[in-house]
Amino acid sequence: MSLRGAALADRLIRTLPASSPTLFNPWTSRCLHDLETQAPAYRRARLAAHLDCDARLILVGEAVGYQGGRYSGIAFTSERLLGEGRIPRIEPTARLTRRALPFSEPSATIVWRELEQLGLHAHTVLWNALPLHPYRGDRPWSNRTPTKAELALGRVAMRILGEAYPGAVIVAVGRHSQTLLGDVLERGVPGVRHPAYGGASEFARGLRAVLGVT
Repeated sequence: MSLRGAALADRLIRTLPASSPTLFNPWTSRCLHDLETQAPAYRRARLAAHLDCDARLILVGEAVGYQGGRYSGIAFTSERLLGEGRIPRIEPTARLTRRALPFSEPSATIVWRELEQLGLHAHTVLWNALPLHPYRGDRPWSNRTPTKAELALGRVAMRILGEAYPGAVIVAVGRHSQTLLGDVLERGVPGVRHPAYGGASEFARGLRAVLGVT
């Protein structure tokens, strides 16, 4: 596997802090709801496979969510999508959690559907401005808006990711992501509406506009 695979995943993960009472690092920590005891290693392997491509597009969200990256290890990717074999470069995955049904993140489904329609699903890397899961206290199955200090934890990783794919178009998904990326990359970064809360159509239109696709 090339630098854009295992080595790149390792570089990115090493920039991040370990888990804390309100931030979860999915590549170094095991959640009590993980089905496998080696879950962090499996998440690192999935991330490495995801990064092993010649990316033409990098989509960057705000933070890891409990229905998605906390268990999948990849931004905008859910347990259900992995099980269905919908994620390029990753073989269909068995159950990841002890939950009765696989986690299905609505935003992840919308993003991958649009990438498939654009023919970019095999050439896109997904990431988060904060590559950790911010949650509320002792409620791991919750999400919260990250603080400015927490968002700053992802600055070095974002810089490394941008340098690894110099020819890729970087698009921020959501305003917090756009603000951080502009600061880190020291240039304007196009942004699109987050697909959550009824934003699916606006997300699709915005992404097509940025890419010049009609």
